[in-house]
Amino acid sequence: MSNKTWFITGTSTGLGRLMTERLLARGDRVIATLRKPGALDDQQAAYGQQLHVLLLDVTDTEAIRGVVKQAFEYAGRIDVLVSNVGYGLFGAAEEVSDAQITRQIATNLTGPVQLIRAVLPYLRQQGGGRVVQVSSEGGQIAWPNFSLYHATKWGIEGFIESVAQEVAPFGIDFLIAEPGPTATNFAAGIDSAEPMNCYDDTPAGEVRRGLADGSIAINGDAGKTVDAIIAAADADKPAIRLALGSKAYHSIHEALVTRLQVLEDTKAVALSVDKDA
Repeated sequence: MSNKTWFITGTSTGLGRLMTERLLARGDRVIATLRKPGALDDQQAAYGQQLHVLLLDVTDTEAIRGVVKQAFEYAGRIDVLVSNVGYGLFGAAEEVSDAQITRQIATNLTGPVQLIRAVLPYLRQQGGGRVVQVSSEGGQIAWPNFSLYHATKWGIEGFIESVAQEVAPFGIDFLIAEPGPTATNFAAGIDSAEPMNCYDDTPAGEVRRGLADGSIAINGDAGKTVDAIIAAADADKPAIRLALGSKAYHSIHEALVTRLQVLEDTKAVALSVDKDA
């Protein structure tokens, strides 16, 4: 399904860059945002007006609103918004700094929330549209040392679960993409806290060593991941969540089964606190 118009954030590298390349190659039009100019100059030269590049830092709410306005004025209609900006903050909760926490939440949670809020009026006015939020398996599971990253991913997924119900009557729907560890530049962009020795012999220390020595496998293929997201975004009625990669599937499956068992184990207590009939 071609000849769509896509608005994609975070297109300098990684999944956002690959998605932009794939969509342009098949003939779609892309409005791509990035923080620093120049990263898409080669694509601009190759595709001309098929690609429209805008500068955007998603931590700036007023800038988000201005760029969204420019995008819709330029395109007239946007079929799919891909909210792709995000990075990882690595460190035990006690290790990360206040400034690191603020930046992580502003980029991974507040930014996407404000982006989606800014887009909704335009999607309503045009009679519908689709929003793709690039999350991760970390939106449904949790690893030690990624507590703030998980807070943002669980947060944006909860936000979307609610907003999807609010705007469904307007023909607007959502897709949450949840890749597992994937061969992109994600690791290079991780912001790491100063480690504390007291966590060396804890699960946090174990994960730290696993990332350092490569024993934590990264088996996701970036190209296949992008192709799967595009295919789901093209579908008439995609499921709201899409796990991507065997690790993501098995990790999320195990987490959901465990949570369901915990719920069943506490059923009697849950039912006991209702008001008496």
